[in-house]
Amino acid sequence: MLRVLFVGDVYGKPGRRIFKNHLPTIRDQFDFVIVNGENSAGGFGINKESAKTLLDAGADCITLGNHTWDNREVYELLQTNHILRPFNYPLGTPGHGMHTFEVKGERITVINAMGRVWLDPLDCPFTGTNTLLEREDLGSIFVDFHAEATSEKTAYGFFLDGRVAGVVGTHTHIPTADTRILPRGTGYQTDAGMTGVLNSVIGAAPDGPISKFVDKIPVRWSTAEGRAQLNGVVLHVHNNQCQHIERYQHTEEE
Repeated sequence: MLRVLFVGDVYGKPGRRIFKNHLPTIRDQFDFVIVNGENSAGGFGINKESAKTLLDAGADCITLGNHTWDNREVYELLQTNHILRPFNYPLGTPGHGMHTFEVKGERITVINAMGRVWLDPLDCPFTGTNTLLEREDLGSIFVDFHAEATSEKTAYGFFLDGRVAGVVGTHTHIPTADTRILPRGTGYQTDAGMTGVLNSVIGAAPDGPISKFVDKIPVRWSTAEGRAQLNGVVLHVHNNQCQHIERYQHTEEE
């Protein structure tokens, strides 16, 4: 059995700080760690510095999402197998969205997919995942489904139930309370939540989002400051089935 920790969207410097400080204290409890890093560089994309921080802290694989292309450095970062972008970008897009890792004599495959409701109209994640699963020797499969709509995420979870070990959503930055094993053995949670400042608007200082909602004038959001919280999901997987799943949360002290 492999013990897997998936950590939700790391947002800016505070998210990197709590990830860097906390993960090493629990790293020996897990065989494999996956983290979504698409907001790790100031809330917008990933760069070399933020990727290095996440990997050095103990992450085995970094997934991304709709902010993949916010920093030019991502093109070089995507040349490594440890950093994935959503697989359903058009054919020929730099990088890849799936990789199989060897862990303790077993295989674990990470797939990064992105939804299409209220996001870019990428290739269909449902039919695209079907094609990916035709490959052999994938071992236990974990999917980070970066999507906006809870309905699309839930449908995708049931679509893959029994065919992958875990499906956990990202993007909305709010942890959901629907952690469970689906009827055919797939561990599922609609959204893992984020890793960033607790008293914020999805990681940003509240003034920016409030101004956007009230004044309808576009403003550049700034990363919030203050006490950070790490949100994630723990899965125990074996033979591409989930044996156990639970939410994980750690908050910095005052």
